[in-house]
Amino acid sequence: MGVRADEALELEFDDLADYLRNNHSAYMEVNGNLYYLTDVNKHYWRAQDTTKLNEKNHYCDCSDIVSNIDEFVGAVPVVDGASIKELFDDATFYASV
Repeated sequence: MGVRADEALELEFDDLADYLRNNHSAYMEVNGNLYYLTDVNKHYWRAQDTTKLNEKNHYCDCSDIVSNIDEFVGAVPVVDGASIKELFDDATFYASV
């Protein structure tokens, strides 16, 4: 887990998958809620709810874990059944530092 950077990233949706591939994680803020988008051992992807912690004090998953980054950002439900693609226009993205 990183820490959310103060400044928002300037990304288009088509740039998000490459950003995640290169940086391995980012924060997504939607409707005042913060989610952590991250890889799992560089082979799988998941979204995590930063308001919920597990017994190891790590964020809890709020999406399925998938191996395809394009599927992860384009189709996997993350928030209330909506994908990152569907949420993108209402979301603000931040680097994880």
